[in-house]
Amino acid sequence: MKRTAALVAALLWGGIALPLTTVEAQDSKRTNVLLILVDDLKPSFGAYGEEWVHSPNLDRLAASGMRFDMAYCNQAVCAPSRNNLLIGSRSTSIGVYSLGLHFRNAVPDAVTMPQYFKQHGYHSAGIGKVFHIGHGNKNDEHSWSVPFQPDKVIDYVLPESTNGQLTREEALFSNQSARGLPRGAAWEKAAVDDGAYADGRIATEGIKRLQSYAESGEPFFLALGFTKPHLPFCAPEKYWDLYDPSAMPLAEYTEPPAGAPRYAGKTIGELNQYKPVPEEPPLDETLTRTLIQGYYAALSYMDSQVGRVLDEVDRLELGDNTIIVLWGDHGYHLGDHGTWTKHTNYEQANRIPIIMSAPGVTSPGSSSDALVETVDIYPTVAELAGLPIPSGPQPIDGESLVPVLKQTVPQVSDHAYHCFPKGGHMGRAIRTKQYRLVEWKPLGNPNASPEYELYDYKNDPLEMKNLARDQPETIAELAEILARHPAAKPDQRPRR
Repeated sequence: MKRTAALVAALLWGGIALPLTTVEAQDSKRTNVLLILVDDLKPSFGAYGEEWVHSPNLDRLAASGMRFDMAYCNQAVCAPSRNNLLIGSRSTSIGVYSLGLHFRNAVPDAVTMPQYFKQHGYHSAGIGKVFHIGHGNKNDEHSWSVPFQPDKVIDYVLPESTNGQLTREEALFSNQSARGLPRGAAWEKAAVDDGAYADGRIATEGIKRLQSYAESGEPFFLALGFTKPHLPFCAPEKYWDLYDPSAMPLAEYTEPPAGAPRYAGKTIGELNQYKPVPEEPPLDETLTRTLIQGYYAALSYMDSQVGRVLDEVDRLELGDNTIIVLWGDHGYHLGDHGTWTKHTNYEQANRIPIIMSAPGVTSPGSSSDALVETVDIYPTVAELAGLPIPSGPQPIDGESLVPVLKQTVPQVSDHAYHCFPKGGHMGRAIRTKQYRLVEWKPLGNPNASPEYELYDYKNDPLEMKNLARDQPETIAELAEILARHPAAKPDQRPRR
């Protein structure tokens, strides 16, 4: 149930600022926000039970607050998932499912999370990969108090990694199509300092911003968007040395789910745009192990950069007055179902890490198995900061998780919701504690008879069999829950 915003929120949505004296009087009481976004980070590190993964800084952040064990993105691809986070609307609410469309084409007057904090007197800044529009780090100028500072997404330091081929970014600058272009090496292991790659530079700039805020005393909303472990798996050599490729765990089940629609899955698309990955599967074991080693080397490199930022929060004594949220934009397939990267409605693509540390609210080292979604973060952070729960003008689809953080209720919803369009069909899904139901209908024909997938994670955690034909009563029960959500609509066509 949504809460009614206070009058001050209505004034701010309308563009009327509070008197300066009011804002100044509140500054000393305001809680800062540090939002850490991580690209392609699945919940596969120490805090989530994978003790072999070298992730001391993600783990210590989890130890300082609450870890959500059943958190899900709303669409398993970078750009829409970031829209879900930053405007609080599901893809099916605004009709934006693709990378190339700016969310303001669908909801021109949307107030983003950083924009909302800016309207309430915060200094709002973004560094790295925050929004993702097109194939880069394009900006939303309304969101920031100062110009947004991006960095490279595809980031090599060794000439042999490109070998004369255009990277995707270079192709865009040269007006060539990036679709299907070889993007260079799938991984890079270089004897360089951490600052040679983008995440090191993002951390350094984030530290500078924190120092400036500590000096000025200005309340801040700072979004740091780390780019790894997204492909290519580039990291300094010392992080590769943390892992033995012969010991990397391989996927337990590498076939599509029995009885699943053909269009529901994928194989090595996206990965196969990097060398030496073949255009079509299979991948040999040596390549598979190297790719998995590269994913975790890149994860550990990112972890170290997050650690530098957390160290500075502690050094500047900002921790007692700063909410810290870490969020992965979607999960990641590493060979399960024969699938790599994301772009599915399956568990490995949609389950994400969410960690929240809120002074005076979260208990250190706590965890929750509440079913939560990306869209819940916006209203949660607003309430934690003492701001009115946002109420528009875009749909605010999430629920505040503050009661869960305070451990006064076990959950605020009995399911999580996500979607993905594939193969000319829209797949809308709900995840309960035991089941996932995916409803597939042809795009543009919402009245068509649906095709279903049903998975039972209590008895089949690897999604080996689609149970839709075996359990019609379960289908009917879960379909009633799915019907609570609006039907998907196609992308709004760009107006500019």
